[in-house]
Order: sequence, then C-alpha cells, then structure tokens
Amino acid sequence: MKHYHLHYSFFWSKLEEARLGHWQNALEAALETALDPDANGNLPKWLPALETIMNFPPSDTICLNESAIKARSQQFSETNRTELTQALKTFMPWRKGPFEIEGIYIDTEWHSDWKWDRVSPHLSSLKGRKVLDIGCGSGYHLWRMLGEGAEFALGVDPGLLFMTQFLAIKHFVGDTLPAYFLPLTLEQLPKTQLSEAFDTVFSMGVLYHRRSPIDHIMDLKRYLKPGGELVLETLVIPETRGQLLVPKERYAQMNNVWFIPSVKELAHWLEKCGFKNVRCVDLDQTSTNEQRTTEWMNWNSLTDFLDPQDSNKTIEGYSAPLRAVMIANKPS
Repeated sequence: MKHYHLHYSFFWSKLEEARLGHWQNALEAALETALDPDANGNLPKWLPALETIMNFPPSDTICLNESAIKARSQQFSETNRTELTQALKTFMPWRKGPFEIEGIYIDTEWHSDWKWDRVSPHLSSLKGRKVLDIGCGSGYHLWRMLGEGAEFALGVDPGLLFMTQFLAIKHFVGDTLPAYFLPLTLEQLPKTQLSEAFDTVFSMGVLYHRRSPIDHIMDLKRYLKPGGELVLETLVIPETRGQLLVPKERYAQMNNVWFIPSVKELAHWLEKCGFKNVRCVDLDQTSTNEQRTTEWMNWNSLTDFLDPQDSNKTIEGYSAPLRAVMIANKPS
C-alpha cells in the first residue's frame, strides 16, 4: 500500500493545519487494521492495477466543476489509453461519478452530478471551508467540493474498492490537491471536543443504512464547528405513507435499510438532536436515468429493483426511492 502512504504524506500536514493533528496516532492505528492484506480478498487483484496506473504521469489539465471530473494530457497514446482502460475496469463496479480520465469516460451507475446539481445551489459557500463527507464512495463529490473552493475535503468510507478508485483518480487529478480518503467508518474517527473542526459535514445516502439514525445524526453534529452546516441526503417516504417505514426484509432489494422517515419526521429528528434552521431544500424521486446499469457497472440496477408493472413502487411493493436533501445548522 505504498501509494496510500504517499497519499498520507500530504494528509498529516493538512490535519495539523485543520487543528486535527491530535487525530494522527489514532488514525494510523485504525488505518493499519483497515489496510491489513487479509481485510479484503480482492486487494491482490486491485493493487497491481493501481500500480499500473501510478506508472502513468499525472495529467496536465484538470476540471473539477463540470459534470464529469476531467483530467487530460496533451500527449497520451492510444496504446496507453487501452492499458489504462483495462486497469480502471479492474475496479468495477464504478458506482459514483462520472469521470473522464485521459479521454476515457467512466460512465458510473449513478449520475452523482445530478445529485450535486440538486444540493449545491442550497449550500453556504464552500470557499475556504473545511469539509467532511461521510460515506463518500469513490470521492466524486470531494472533487466537486474542491471545485467550489473548499480548502480541505476529507472523505470517509470503509469500502476498499472505493479507496482504490479514489486513489486512481487522484493520481491523475493531482496528489497535492487537498482531497483525502479514509477507509474507515464514521464511528472510527476520533471523538474529542477538539474534533469540532469542519465548517460543513455531508452525509448523503447513509442514514437509512444505520441501525441507529439518531446516533448517526449526533455523530455528524460532533464534527461540526459551532454554526456549521449539515447536509443530509437520504431516502424518505411520502407524507401520505405515514411517519416512518421500517422495511420488513428488503427495500429495493437492499437488505440493510432500517428506517425511512417522512420529511416531517426527519426534520423532527434533526431538531431533537439540537440542530437549528432545519429545512428540506429538495425532494426528488430517483429515476432509472440517474441510477442504471452501464459498461462500468454491469450488474443489476434500479430498473431491476422496481415493480415491472408500476415504476412508482419497489419490487417489494413499497414507495419507489424518494430522496430528500435536508440542511441544518449547529447552534453557534
């Protein structure tokens, strides 16, 4: 994992600048466990592909504020492009994106750019802000946050496949850019009063996977500065369906969905946790154009999880995925 350690040679100094230098010892111990060779049986396949990618030079030109995160060099041969495509496909399935690296368009399962377009108009300016993204996936939104002027963007996600995807993209976009990935859970981050260091904390597509959603919200609050902004995007149910859905077994074929509240109930949770200025800024039913099977994610996707006779219902008969964007502030 030498490339991962290179990634951190810049990270530790950034932690100091963010007044989180006291995290380093705890994080180094957690990372050693997370990156144990036995932690994931696919690492022996992914690491050689990552090694191949690291042998290419970083890109000359990058763009972080368009739909696809782009990196391009003036001189990049077709032979190199073929080799790079093969290496990048080792990291399938690619779920969050899209990316365009040296002319290779990674058409991910999710149009994460559509979500960003729904979220970003409602944010306080990210310029100069320190940002924490919980459940960041491949890190697509971290790059968009930098594109909006964030000073420091830290993504947290336990998926080692997401980590390799992030490192592959970061190699071309630029190792020195202040976006970083921790292959950990939110619960593994150090918990001290000094951890209240982030201006904005994002949790997008995570809450419904948590067995204790209130604990998740309280943990998110823990890392916000006083007056900081929480951005919470999650599944909700229509108000006509009541206050709360607890799926019996699966929801849209996901077996790790625990609680899906209404917007009104979710706002109540946030207020109960001490947040102020709670508002729902977007409500959107996920379409099969936004989440779908592609060349880069050729497994089942949303179409397969909906009732074939009624796309407004999941295959189990629940309301189809409806997503709300909630924004709230930690009291000053």
